[in-house]
Amino acid sequence: MSPLDRSRNDSASATGFRLNKANGKFMGVSAGIADYFNVDVTLVRLGWVVGTILGFGSLVLIYLAIGLIAD
Repeated sequence: MSPLDRSRNDSASATGFRLNKANGKFMGVSAGIADYFNVDVTLVRLGWVVGTILGFGSLVLIYLAIGLIAD
């Protein structure tokens, strides 16, 4: 890694994925993903809902696993 890469102020990529319980509704998974990828949390939540409906509920288990394993 070059010195230029280290000088960037990218807190999410520097520390890795973390749950954001302060801005989260339930377990902070969606807010943590939104922080990590620097997108709006509403888009992440909408993606979870659409993915859960299209995936016949399988994303609910993935969401719970992330919430229990992360942090």
